Amino acid sequence: MNRAPAVAGSFYPADAATLSHMLNGFLEHAASGTQAPKAIIAPHAGYIYSGPIAASAYARLKPVRDSISRVVLLGPSHRVAFQGLAVSAADTFTTPLGSIAVDRKAIEQLRQLPFVGYLEQAHALEHSLEVHLPFLQQTLSNFKLVPIVAGDASPHQVSQVLDMLWGGDETLIVISSDLSHYHDYTTAQKLDRHTSDLIEALDYHTLSSKAACGKVPVGGLLKLLREKSLHIKTIDLRNSGDTAGDKYRVVGYGAYVVE
Repeated sequence: MNRAPAVAGSFYPADAATLSHMLNGFLEHAASGTQAPKAIIAPHAGYIYSGPIAASAYARLKPVRDSISRVVLLGPSHRVAFQGLAVSAADTFTTPLGSIAVDRKAIEQLRQLPFVGYLEQAHALEHSLEVHLPFLQQTLSNFKLVPIVAGDASPHQVSQVLDMLWGGDETLIVISSDLSHYHDYTTAQKLDRHTSDLIEALDYHTLSSKAACGKVPVGGLLKLLREKSLHIKTIDLRNSGDTAGDKYRVVGYGAYVVE
């Protein structure tokens, strides 16, 4: 079974050449860090809005292009309400750039947890995972995917999943989240700066879904970072008023890395 793209042609170009050219443009304008991240948090909006911010995180994968063989990707559910975390029975996830094999062994491992289950409806139209796939295909050589949509789950449940699949240098963790929604430009800047401070402080208790639509997966990552005595830092913080939208009603985007 294959999970076909649902938002190609709307959130990002459906033509492979156009898509690759756009991604290269974003990545070339992003600063590459000195150290490759173990985990990233990046936004999931239409590329003209959030693509440059996401590229700030993805550009840092260049040194590990050939060494990362598994990506654990978690994003929030926008269309389907459910308890726990949803995996897919699909063998591949496809974008205009090709197909990505799903790590079935990892999926079966996760299925041993009582709050993880198959729910294809959660994956079928969900953009929070899909928009990251072309970025991953453009920046990594050959990897398998562990796609997980988060419903109503606790930070402890999410951190359990991440810890189970944390692995070594071969595994990258990607958390999908936008920040504030539909405030004016100045208000959004203040709110998103505060949210970034909470993220850097690993304060998953205070983080709200209004501050970050990916609160559930973000909170689980922050809890695990506390347990592992690791840190996360903000590398980009902008909103749609900085990229392709007006400044009257904006959506916030942040990029964060765990190195």
